[in-house]
Amino acid sequence: MNELRDLYRELILDHAKSPRHFGKLDGATHWAEGINPLCGDKLKLFLRVDDKQTIDSASFEGSGCAISVASASLLTDLVIGMDVATALNTFDAVTTRLTGRGADIDIAGGLKAEKLRALDGVREFPSRVKCATLAWHALNSAINNRSTPATTE
Repeated sequence: MNELRDLYRELILDHAKSPRHFGKLDGATHWAEGINPLCGDKLKLFLRVDDKQTIDSASFEGSGCAISVASASLLTDLVIGMDVATALNTFDAVTTRLTGRGADIDIAGGLKAEKLRALDGVREFPSRVKCATLAWHALNSAINNRSTPATTE
């Protein structure tokens, strides 16, 4: 079990140090800001959704702790190619899983989604759950075209 935990820590650090899909996305059709007032994490999530309601590109920019950046990186990696309805279901599954409100929930996305298990460790630290879920709240806001910043409060 310790080997798995170490592997997950390495994955979080890798995504935090070298985030995937970092930067403003040209031609974004949906976007949202996310703010975690507790620790100061801030991000903007950008999505490009095609006419078939598939997310064909995603990116983010901003600053935050390693968990916040890694979660946003994992999110963007996962949702590219996903239809909007599945992305919203994934938002529900991830936030439910990380807040401990539900049992082990299957997350759409196969092998890519398995990497999200690296975030499971935050459940032991309630204040860090908000860091891990910030990008996911921004995803929900972006898809639903909400104009106010997404927040973890």
